[in-house]
Amino acid sequence: MAKTDEKEHETEVEPESPDVHFEPIVKLALVDNKTLEEDEDILLSLRARLYRYDRDAEPVEWKERGTGDCKILKHKSTGFIRILMRRDKTLKICANHYIYPSMELKPNCGSDRAWVWTTQADYADEEVKEEVLAIRFANAENAQKFKAVFEESAQVMKKLLENKGNSGSQKVDEADKTKDQSTDESKEAASISSNEDKTTDGLSEKLEDLKVSNTDSKEEPAAEK
Repeated sequence: MAKTDEKEHETEVEPESPDVHFEPIVKLALVDNKTLEEDEDILLSLRARLYRYDRDAEPVEWKERGTGDCKILKHKSTGFIRILMRRDKTLKICANHYIYPSMELKPNCGSDRAWVWTTQADYADEEVKEEVLAIRFANAENAQKFKAVFEESAQVMKKLLENKGNSGSQKVDEADKTKDQSTDESKEAASISSNEDKTTDGLSEKLEDLKVSNTDSKEEPAAEK
C-alpha cells in the first residue's frame, strides 16, 4: 500500500497558474522633478535638528522646525552659497537662505554641538522672512565642521558681493561717460532742427540704461526655492 501511495503522489501535477496581464486604464508620463540642486555643488551635508525662535508665541519659545540633512550648497555658475535643509520623509524645506558675511554663529546655551544665527531672508515658507534659527548636531565634531564651512562660505560670499558691487560701479561710470557724450552731441545737434528729435530720443535711452545700471549695482541675490 505504501508503494502505491508513493506512485500516486509522483503522478500528481500541480495546476499551472494562468498568465494574466491587465493593461493600465490610465498611462502617466514620467515627470522630471527638478529640485534646483542640480546646478549646485555640495560643500557639506550633515544630519541635524533645526529650531526657530517664535516671537509671536506667548511666551516666546524655540519651536522645532525639522530633522534631516542640512546642506551647504554652492552654485556652479554664480558661486553663491546657501543653506538648504529638508525634513525627513516629507522632504519639505525647513531652511533655505544665502550665507551672508554679516551672519555670525553663536553657541546655543554654551552647548558644543549647537549654533544660533539670524537670517534676514529665509525662504523656507516660500516667502522671505527674518528668522532666528538654531541647529543641533549629533556631536561636537559635526558642529565644528558646520562652523568651519559656514564661516568660509561667508568670506566667499563677501568677495562675490564686493566684486558684484565694483562691477556695478564700473557700469555706472561707463554710463555716465556715455551720458556726457550724448549731452555734447545733443548740444551740437540743437542747431540742426532736422536731427533734434533723434538726439533727444537717444539721450532718453541712455538715461534708462543708467537707471538699470544703478539697480544692478545694488542687487543682492534672493533665496532660491
